[in-house]
Amino acid sequence: MSQKQIDKIIVKLIDNTISENESEVLKKWLQDEDNLMYFNQFIEVNHLANSLSEFSYESSLDKILNTPKKKENRINIFFKYGIAASVIALLGLGYFMANKVTENTNTQITFENNIQIGTDKATLTLENGTVVNLEKDQEYISDNITSNGKELIYKAEADTKPEIAYNYLTIPRGGQYFVKLSDGTQVWLNSETQLKYPVNFNKGETRQVELVYGEAYFDVSPSIKHNGDKFKVIHNKQEVEVLGTEFNIKAYNDETAVYTTLVEGIVDVNNGINSKILEPNQQTIISGASNTISVHVVDAKGETSWRHGVFKFKDTSFKEILKVLSRWYDMDVVVVDKGIESELFTGTFGKEQNIEDILYLINKLTNIQYDINNKTIFFRK
Repeated sequence: MSQKQIDKIIVKLIDNTISENESEVLKKWLQDEDNLMYFNQFIEVNHLANSLSEFSYESSLDKILNTPKKKENRINIFFKYGIAASVIALLGLGYFMANKVTENTNTQITFENNIQIGTDKATLTLENGTVVNLEKDQEYISDNITSNGKELIYKAEADTKPEIAYNYLTIPRGGQYFVKLSDGTQVWLNSETQLKYPVNFNKGETRQVELVYGEAYFDVSPSIKHNGDKFKVIHNKQEVEVLGTEFNIKAYNDETAVYTTLVEGIVDVNNGINSKILEPNQQTIISGASNTISVHVVDAKGETSWRHGVFKFKDTSFKEILKVLSRWYDMDVVVVDKGIESELFTGTFGKEQNIEDILYLINKLTNIQYDINNKTIFFRK
């Protein structure tokens, strides 16, 4: 049985559509140590993408297939083969399934690969115009701000001031950052994002921040902790009002639509003409060509998996996938054969995964070829 057939059986197992005969084939295939490692990698990523909690190898086989295994053998397998095994190059920290799987034997070309994995980095612009570069493993400390290189923490000031001072936090391509505002609200910022916010919030006034562009996940400190003061996130196309909840806003400059996804609580999305109240696992879309606000049921965990170090795609066009990867890896892409941009894929990648591992996997499961030259990738059939 070919590897692609096994991949399809594993996906059926994950989706609970596996037949009895396929289950027997899988059990027999898992008797090989290399295959067992491959299977655990595949199941682990699916678990991360759907539950976003700690994965247990003990349950991956026992609870799913009830297949006997020796714990010490599995540990030795991972130690022995490590990242050198070709199966890890194929699945790595992710899996990728095309709607149309095709055989591919073409050789890829890498002239020079200078594409780096994204990391924690940002630029902080203070109220007086001072610019501070925040980078991983570098500390920054001021009177009311501290940073350890991956997160920025604001302390609430005892006395509020009539005139509010604002800071800007800008995340470049290839970056991400976390900020805890002075009211305790937590914000995770994705690549190519800018957030404007007060250094301190005035009591009795609406707590308001602005997502200038990009993508941010908000865990808002409840109004009950702030004398009922509301919290708003504004953008030039919409305004989101909350009382205390978790939600995600995606509003990139190179995209025509703004997406607001609710994870917990209730939010009111208003574009000045229409408004919608969201419930968990609902998403509003405001397109640039219309004043309407459409509401859709979505998998909120999947939509916000980037916050947990995972990119999850479901029936997503190759063009949209390339946008996401370009931001995180700070790379340019050139699609020579435009027809492949509209092809749909389902897959999951870890943000710590090397771009060549991802490209290798895509190539093995599709007819899409690629060449790397410096920080540009060329895609073709």
